[in-house]
Formats: sequence, C-alpha cells, structure tokens
Amino acid sequence: MTADSQSSENMHSVDVIVVGSGAGGMTAAITAADQGFDTLLIEASDQFGGTSAMSGGVVWVPANHLMPKAGISDSYEEGMAYLKATTKGEVPEEKLHAYLTYAPAMLRYLEQNTHTAFNAAVEYSDYYPDLPGYKPGARSLDSKPFSRRKLKENDEDIRLPSTRPLFNRISMTAIEAHEMLKSERFRNFFILWRLLIHFLDIPMRIKGKRDNRMVLGQALAGSLRASMMDRNIPLWLNTRLQELLLEDGRVCGIRASKNGQPVTITARKGVILASGGFGRNTEMRQKYQKHPISGDWSSANPHDLGDSISAGEKIGAQLEFMHCAWWSPSFLLPKGEPESLIIGKSMPGCIFVNKAGERFTNEAAPYEDVVKGQYAANDSSPAIPCYMIMDGRYREEYALANGRIYPAKIMPDEKMPDEYKKPGFIFKADTLDELAQQMDVDAAGLATTIKRFNGFAESGVDEDFNRGGNAQDCYYSDATTGYPNPTLAPIQRPPFYGMLIWPGDLGTKGGLKTDHRGRVLDTGDNIIEGLYATGNTTGSVMGNSYPGAGSTLGPSMTFGYIAALDLAGKL
Repeated sequence: MTADSQSSENMHSVDVIVVGSGAGGMTAAITAADQGFDTLLIEASDQFGGTSAMSGGVVWVPANHLMPKAGISDSYEEGMAYLKATTKGEVPEEKLHAYLTYAPAMLRYLEQNTHTAFNAAVEYSDYYPDLPGYKPGARSLDSKPFSRRKLKENDEDIRLPSTRPLFNRISMTAIEAHEMLKSERFRNFFILWRLLIHFLDIPMRIKGKRDNRMVLGQALAGSLRASMMDRNIPLWLNTRLQELLLEDGRVCGIRASKNGQPVTITARKGVILASGGFGRNTEMRQKYQKHPISGDWSSANPHDLGDSISAGEKIGAQLEFMHCAWWSPSFLLPKGEPESLIIGKSMPGCIFVNKAGERFTNEAAPYEDVVKGQYAANDSSPAIPCYMIMDGRYREEYALANGRIYPAKIMPDEKMPDEYKKPGFIFKADTLDELAQQMDVDAAGLATTIKRFNGFAESGVDEDFNRGGNAQDCYYSDATTGYPNPTLAPIQRPPFYGMLIWPGDLGTKGGLKTDHRGRVLDTGDNIIEGLYATGNTTGSVMGNSYPGAGSTLGPSMTFGYIAALDLAGKL
C-alpha cells in the first residue's frame, strides 16, 4: 500500500521509524538520532523493553574492549573461527564479518555516549570448548546496574523481568548470582549489604517494592531508555505495526494502530524493524517448527507475535531459519506463565528423564542443546514434557522455580506459598516409586536410571552424557557437596520432588533475511530499499546455533547500530 492512499488518516513524518523498543530497537534509535535523523520509536504494548527487559541483559561480543582488562586475549580471527564452527556454513561469511567488526564498535559507542555499560563475565565461558576459537570467558558481558531514578516518570513503563528479586527486594547481576552460588560467605555478605541499602533508601520504599538498583535486562533496557530521554527521542507506546508502505518499490513508511486509532507515518530515510520474533504466536510456530510446539511454552514477552515478520513477508521479503529458536527448557507456573530454567538444571542432585524414566541428555549442557535433545528423544519415547527429578538434599540447598521457592533450609515445604502447592506444579513423595506413580513415569525405569546416575555422582564421571565435563557445564554448580563433580550428587535422600519441563525458548530466531548491513532482502536476494531489520525479527547471524551467553542481544544491538549507520552513509 502507498502512503498517498492513507491521506484521510492521522499523518506524521520523520526521517527514521524504529519498530520495537527492545535493546536492538533502542540502540538503533539512539544511533540514528546521533546521526542527526529525526527518529521515532514505536512499541506495540503499553510497556517498553520487550523481551530484552525480561532477559539476563548479557551480550556476547568477541574481541571486545573489556577483555584485556579481564586478562583474556581475543582476536577477530579467533572469533571468526569459532563462529564458522558453530554456524556450520549456514551464515554468509560477509555477515559474520560484519558482526565481528561492528559488535565491538557498538559496545564502545554505547559506553562512550550513553548510560549503558558492561562488566566482563570473566568465568562465563563460550558454550563449546571443543571448537576452534573458543574462549573461557569475557566474551559474555553483564549489564552494569542502573539507577531506576534516572527513568523519572517512565520507571513504571518498563516491562518487568521474568526473574524475581531475592526476598522480593534484592536485585543481583548475572556475575553476582554466580558468585552467590560459589561462596556462602559472599552470599551472606551480599544479602545483608543489599538489604541494608534497600531499607535505607526510604524514598524508593515509600514509592513501592521495586529496588532502585536495576540489573540484568532491566538495567540494559532502562539505561537505553534513559539515553533516549536525553536525546528527546519520542517513544509511542500502544502503537502496533499494521503494514509497510511502498512507493516506487521503496519502503516509505508504515501504517499502524495507535491506542486503537489508525495512524500513518512516513519515513524520509527508512524503517528499521526490531519488534522481536514470533515466540508467542502458536499459529506461526505450528506452521514453521517441529511439533509438538506452543507459544505458551515460550519465555518471550507476550507481545512477541511476529508482526514485523508478517509485514515484511507481505511486501515480498524472504524468510530464513523459521524452524529455529533460542531453545531453553521451561516450566509453567501454576497460572500457566512460562519461565526458562537456566540455573537449576545443572545443580547437583537432579536429572531430566522421559516417560520411560530414562535420561536423554546432559542436563548441564547449553540450554539450546537440552531442548534439541528433548525433541530428539521424543521421536522414540515420550519426552514432552520431560520430568525433572530431585531429592531432599537438592530441595534443602537450592531454590526452585527460578527463586520463587527458596531452599527448604529457608522455606520449608509447609511455608511454601499456597499457589505453588497446587497439584501438578511440584510433585513430592517419600519414595521414588511413589513419585513415579504421581508423575506417570515408569517406576522401574526411573529406579534403574537413578541407581546408575548415583554411581556417576560417586565417581565424578557421567559415563552417559559427560555432565560437568567442561567449564560451561560447571558455571552454575556447587563444589561444596563433597562429591568430585560439582554438577553431580546422588539422588537418594527423601523426600523426592519432580517438575514438568517443556521445550521452551527465549524467543524465536527466524525471520526476515537480511544482508551484512541489516538491509532486508526479497525472495530473489535483492535489497528492499528503505527497509532494515535486526534481532529476532531476522534470521539470526548465529544461524541454528547458540555460541555463548548473550548471543541474542549482541546481534540485535549490533545490527540495529549497523542499520542506523548505513542509513547515514557511514559504512
């Protein structure tokens, strides 16, 4: 549709329209504004930040400027070797080159010109230590904490995180969470220190329960939003993309619905699509992805419905990697909300089993591989959902449901909130046989599996799946159990517990095909002039792989940055 045919509607005109207020969209908007462009950012929901604000806020960038300070060397060549190995030829080298070249530049740009800053996660290794170019840490960068006060009147508009603060008060970074697992002394000091700061912050406590200290994806999204505020970049909430407008084959604007009313916005320079993928769109997922599949299992934000992908496809854009997602095992809270299970699966004293009671994967493997293993196992024996089995020691020492249920030494079962006691969420039994009956798992198979697994825990070697065999596996683990492998401990102390685990994800990674400058391509691999895309709206530069923590946000922000520079003719 052309812009002229919308003349009766509410009309606006800017240089650059950015669709989507996640980290990629806000990075694109900030960069475009800094090039002198009149820039508008629109967001379909009533909150900004998208899935980025709900995430861990980690970005993965090889050869970044923080690595030398962390004592880890890296180079473009090593990054290229690693990405070539992980992507297996599915992604053009020109696109890998663009990421490796501009991701470090994007980081420096943000740290020098915005409120956004990072710390190197020195011990957070790449996910595949056997591949060439692997690094043991510091490619993954943790967003630095950010003060909520700097958001001023916009602090209530940020999308809330999926993780719950400790005691509903204490926020912690990814690095701090890792340190808390490693050291009881650090854990006790950190909790007391943060509680003291929180309770002394009387103005914020009067305002509400939220901690002034934003961390993880909240810090990333909050700091980018504050940087937009500094530049007076308008953000329209409740403004959903309806279609892209064409003039002489070039994208010249969009038609949208703002607060339920039609609006047409023309773009003198271009449109950058950054509104995420189709994680919550069950119809699209069932069309493109392996069954069984449901948007109800995805941890993406509820508005991740594929609007930009559909709009691009309608004007002839090519799609790629639509069968792929940023897979992560997930559980469903009692009211049905999905959450990704990142930490708990690798802690000692738990396993995943199929309906036959058999293990099918290394539970401590990268979360993408765990779900791929779950789908592969389901082809021969029902494994969707699969079953997480834990014993009394695990329950005593570690939190459940991403920290909603504290360890039993802090929150005994009788003190557990009633909502988590509902049948079907957490199963509990005095014997493994009773637990198997409750969960409809083969009891004999489960008993055989656990006997074998307990032997691995004693020896420290998982002979079936090599759990705990590398640094990635051991990042979230417990070296204080007295057993030789920090990810393995026997499942033997009653009572026994179980949870249903679904093949979820952090979002999809297939969408519009783009080139090395973020320009959207049509079905003939020709550039659609005036149209750019980044993040989960596109087929990922990572292909059907997950090289390391932050492989979602890093490319989203980088190609948003690249798109804005290309619009300015600076590439």
